[in-house]
Amino acid sequence: MTRVPAEASEIKLSFAPLVRSTAPAVVNVYAARRVQQRSPFAGDPFFEQFFGSAQRKPRMESSLGSGVMVDPAGLLVTNNHVIEGADEIRVALADGREFDARVLLKDARADLAVLKIASSEAFPAVALADSDRTEIGDLVLAIGNPFGIGQTVTNGIVSALARTHVGTNDVGYFIQTDAAINPGNSGGALVDMRGELVGVNTAIFSRSGGSNGIGFAIPSNMVRAFVAAARSGGRFERPYIGASFVPVTQDIADALGMTRPLGALVQGVADGAPAEEAGLREGDVVLALNGFPIENPDSLGYRLATAGLGTSAKLQVRSTRGDEEDLTMDLVPPPEEPARDERLLDGNTPFAGATVANLSPRLADELELPQSRRGVVVAAVKPGTPAMRLGLQPKDIVVTLNGDPVDSSADLERRSEDGRRGWKVEVDRGGQRLVQTIR
Repeated sequence: MTRVPAEASEIKLSFAPLVRSTAPAVVNVYAARRVQQRSPFAGDPFFEQFFGSAQRKPRMESSLGSGVMVDPAGLLVTNNHVIEGADEIRVALADGREFDARVLLKDARADLAVLKIASSEAFPAVALADSDRTEIGDLVLAIGNPFGIGQTVTNGIVSALARTHVGTNDVGYFIQTDAAINPGNSGGALVDMRGELVGVNTAIFSRSGGSNGIGFAIPSNMVRAFVAAARSGGRFERPYIGASFVPVTQDIADALGMTRPLGALVQGVADGAPAEEAGLREGDVVLALNGFPIENPDSLGYRLATAGLGTSAKLQVRSTRGDEEDLTMDLVPPPEEPARDERLLDGNTPFAGATVANLSPRLADELELPQSRRGVVVAAVKPGTPAMRLGLQPKDIVVTLNGDPVDSSADLERRSEDGRRGWKVEVDRGGQRLVQTIR
């Protein structure tokens, strides 16, 4: 029953002790980018006679975000979109001191980056919580630098867990909070009442650009896995299991005799892949991984990414027969099969200037493409070349050439050198099929 506070101590409850212990570990991140300015007379033969075609002096663009120290040695975490494309990065501590920093690891799909401050002194850091212990209704503080006005602390609760389709990364698994988060808070800390980091603030849901009480944070268990990859000096690799999944809709649940739609429905399994060796079959539904319920394919992707390479995952599966069974699946790095066989195309061909390679699960992971993609991928395109004029872009997958499938990078190189005058190229760009015709 609600009552009037009986003692002064009940009125004076404060977050101040918690802020004092955690706020020094939250920093401002300044990222500067050099932008080459093009002369307005470039490309005009008349004006170039008088003014030349020299480029203007590069202009510096800067952006501001937040970060949080996770190691006293000067290791901090922020969002990838805060430092993406930066030529210079500086970190400002809560006490006003500034340091240069370098990127140890970044990943656009996870929207995370780990930076290292260029100093040997010990810095204040915050411990990582087990985000799987976080519950809806828990009190949290959001600490960051909204709108560049200086460090700010807001409080709220955990509004929801396992939010998907937020659109900031490929993990699709976020903590939602009503603690006020605004532009500039990206990369800042979401801390619990134990003073531990439960998430890295990443996005807001807003039509005005300001806080509407719906903010999203990447869970600390994802941050922990990412920081571990940075410490080891490697890449952040997702385990390869060799299976594709789709959500279980109500219609599918009814057809399978399930009481409600949940889980990840196996759409396909690659031959010889860990999923096949574990006994996973097309039509099975993954209900849990290592004891954690799987609501949808995004949830499964998050659990796989945080489980760690070199381990085994325990799957609870509803089989096509309607029985529930437990399977054990090895989590291995993505293999490089087929060999990439990277080739720079040249000669009198519209593909000259493009570097192409055979797309394996490992190369797909490096190019931040789904591991299930196959074919011949454009790894790079040289500026000013026929390939660029053709419209090819990195990450394009060449599907067909003149109506026939492209089997390998060697096949594309051979067929592009036949000296013909007409070309019809079909590429897959982000799941969309595009056709370019040259006559």
